[in-house]
Amino acid sequence: MTKLAVVYHSGYGHTQRVAEFVAEGASAELVTIDANGDLTDAQWATLDAADAIIMGSPTYMGMASWQFKKFADASSKKWFTSAWKDKVAGGFTCSASPSGDKLSTIQYFITLSMQQGMIWVGQPALNDGTINRIGSNSGVMAQVGPQDPASAIPRGDLDTAMAYGKRVAQVAAKLRG
Repeated sequence: MTKLAVVYHSGYGHTQRVAEFVAEGASAELVTIDANGDLTDAQWATLDAADAIIMGSPTYMGMASWQFKKFADASSKKWFTSAWKDKVAGGFTCSASPSGDKLSTIQYFITLSMQQGMIWVGQPALNDGTINRIGSNSGVMAQVGPQDPASAIPRGDLDTAMAYGKRVAQVAAKLRG
C-alpha cells in the first residue's frame, strides 16, 4: 500500500482546510509545519516514509509563507542524500484574491520537487465552473475573501482539492507498482 503525506503551513486556517480535503482524497497523513516553520523528528520520518508528498502553503505577497520556506530550506538535508528522489509530489495553495499570484507559489513547489528529484503530478480537471474553477493545471488553487473564515472556501475548491489528492494517490500507486 502506498503512503502519502500532506505537509503544509496555514496561517489562519484556510490552507489547513484545503489540506484536510487533499489528505482525505489521498488517504494521506497530515504533517503541519508549525508557526515557527519547524517539524518534529517524527514528522520528518513521516515524510521520509511516504511514497508521495503533497505540499501546501498560503500565498502571501506572491509566494509561499516564510514558515513553508523555512521547511523547504531544511529539506536540503534530504537533497544531500537523495532521500526524496523518485517520490511523487504535488501542491496546493490558497489566497484572498482570485489571482493572488498563486501560480508563483505552485511553481516554487514544482522547483523544490525538481531539486529533490521528485515526480510532479498536475491537476487534470478541466474548469467546469465548479471543479478547478480557477483553472490551474499545475496544482490546486483555492480562493476565499480576505475577511472570510475558512468555512467560506467554495465547495468547488474543496472538491478540487479532494480530487487532486485522489489523483496524486493514484499516480503514486501506479508508479510504486
